[in-house]
Amino acid sequence: MKFRPLHDRVVVRRIEEDERTKGGIIIPDTAKEKPQQGEVVAVGPGAPDEKGQIQPLDVKPGDRVLFGKWSGTEVKLDNEELLIMKESDILGVLEGVAAKKKAA
Repeated sequence: MKFRPLHDRVVVRRIEEDERTKGGIIIPDTAKEKPQQGEVVAVGPGAPDEKGQIQPLDVKPGDRVLFGKWSGTEVKLDNEELLIMKESDILGVLEGVAAKKKAA
């Protein structure tokens, strides 16, 4: 299924953190927090400004981003959990970091 977000919405795939601490201790699933990093999967065309002109988004598919702990709406598309959020919920883009693929 192909999904295209509207306006200034962005679809993000969470990037799972490492399951071990630096000391080698394995973190159980119940103690893990949801990651606040993700890879942009799709972006909308942008939101109209006061003059009615569409302002394109600053993020693009493939960008690795940081977002707030409670940002976005969780959805499941094609058995994959994704987040849909407004661009304003994204705190910033991590540059020079390759996005890791989530192990299925």
